[in-house]
Amino acid sequence: MRILVVSDNHGRMGNFLTVYEKVKPVDMVIHLGDTEGTEDEIEEAIDCPFYAVAGNNDFYTTLPREQEIQIGKYKALLCHGHYYRVSFGTQMLAETARQRGCTLAFYGHIHRPVIDRQEGVTLVNPGSINLPRQEDRKPSYVMMDIDRQGEAHFTVCYL
Repeated sequence: MRILVVSDNHGRMGNFLTVYEKVKPVDMVIHLGDTEGTEDEIEEAIDCPFYAVAGNNDFYTTLPREQEIQIGKYKALLCHGHYYRVSFGTQMLAETARQRGCTLAFYGHIHRPVIDRQEGVTLVNPGSINLPRQEDRKPSYVMMDIDRQGEAHFTVCYL
């Protein structure tokens, strides 16, 4: 199973479409907020299940604030992260995920890719596909692969 994880496209479709064409076929696309109205365009452009949550710049959206989904043997919490103050650390997000029985927590908001593990929870941030803030300023996304044994592997990728 291959899953494309993106965040923070901020209303711009170009980089998302470039990445999707590059990595497809995928079994799922996860968007972690700040679509700024492009969620319908994304859903129309792909041919797989799509999960998205609202970000702090998604003012007039019907997207949920967060979601819990099952990915293989993993229960995952999807959120943008701003309600968990991820700009100051991921402890609150990790604790919430753990309390809900999630072993994965996907979040956006900080515009920097991160893959971390805290007390049994893997925290994944794909960075921003359009407005990166890490040192090299390259747009980023994450590919999640589930191998034949059901184990998840995460790769930070750059445009």
